[in-house]
Amino acid sequence: MNPRQDNLITVVDAGSSKICVLVAELQDGVLRYRGHGIERAQGMRKGLIAELGPAAEAINRAALTAERMARGDIENVVVGIGGTHVRGVNSRGGISMGSRMREITREEVRAAVDRARSVALPTDREVLHLLPQEFILDDQAGIHDPIGMVGNKLEVNLHLSTCSSGMAQSVVTCANRGGLEVSDMIYEGLASAESVLTADERELGVCLADIGASTTELAVYFEGSIAHTAVLPIGGDHFTNDLAVGLHVSVDEAEELKRIYGNCVVTAVPQVSEIEIGSKLTTGSLSGESQPSRMVRQRLLAEILEPRARELFTMLRDNLRQGGVLEALGAGCVLTGGGAKLAGLLDNAESLLRVPARVGSPVPLSRMPSELAQPEFAAAVGMLLYTHRTQVRRANEEQGLRAKLKAIFAGSY
Repeated sequence: MNPRQDNLITVVDAGSSKICVLVAELQDGVLRYRGHGIERAQGMRKGLIAELGPAAEAINRAALTAERMARGDIENVVVGIGGTHVRGVNSRGGISMGSRMREITREEVRAAVDRARSVALPTDREVLHLLPQEFILDDQAGIHDPIGMVGNKLEVNLHLSTCSSGMAQSVVTCANRGGLEVSDMIYEGLASAESVLTADERELGVCLADIGASTTELAVYFEGSIAHTAVLPIGGDHFTNDLAVGLHVSVDEAEELKRIYGNCVVTAVPQVSEIEIGSKLTTGSLSGESQPSRMVRQRLLAEILEPRARELFTMLRDNLRQGGVLEALGAGCVLTGGGAKLAGLLDNAESLLRVPARVGSPVPLSRMPSELAQPEFAAAVGMLLYTHRTQVRRANEEQGLRAKLKAIFAGSY
């Protein structure tokens, strides 16, 4: 194998509308784009795998395309996990180190995190991420890295991102059937946040809402750490289906109408504006003939879309309030994902959340095509960045451990 392949990082974003396989390489400390493959999703329903065979075939086709572009073999991949089965929970725990003051080492940090993570979870759930929010050393809160400090009681506020064991295994099995070996799993809301949020937004408090085809994944940051995660059962397809039913057109035509003429603010559309609909083949038509076209008011689309947008952000607001983070959005709300491109969504977000909102696109990798720097690829790009950052942290920890062991053995002679 080409030795350069050891530096490849490959991620798989398997959503309800598309399968994206994205490949990058680590070269001279820089993450560079190598290739990608995109296929229309098959065997997926509401963000979950409904049929293993078609879903595995779509993943395999996307992976083969990515391999050809990257000119290298794809072996291990990191997969994204999303859907309403993903849930977050906060926990607190810690350790006491006796009456004498001691220096905090990595072992004490791990012990405190292990104590905090020992919460009772249902047998069908597994932990995706352990995300420390803050450490408390001798009742002094707000510490992000206590290693090297001195104290005798260390506690940690921890956020656990959990998922259904069965759903996670289905994703792994599907990737395996597609010829790929899964090395890690990442909550897609966390990945999207990695690629679109700024450091200032994380510090001031921000809600990242990744609006996918079937669900909206949330990740709230405050004072630089994750504070809340959740998944809402509304996505871009719900807007499309509302149009298909309300206008009596096919789902494909409804999607096109939403993309070109859709707006979630009724008053933003001129009353006199009209558009032609019904000129495309209807899905499931036995005759295969085109339906007679007709003219409708463009405002009718907004009258259908606006209630769904208000429902989405009302649900989002209620979820943040229940999680105790609604008042922590100093930097507002960032929308990403393919559904975020619908006109008027920002107005609804600002109106119902009463905070500023923007659409977030992923930070482009070196040499990455411009068409991938779009909101719908935020999760895939974010998975690369998250994986790279995790690998760097682990490498630094291993290097530090080797240096410590070397010093210990050197001192014994």
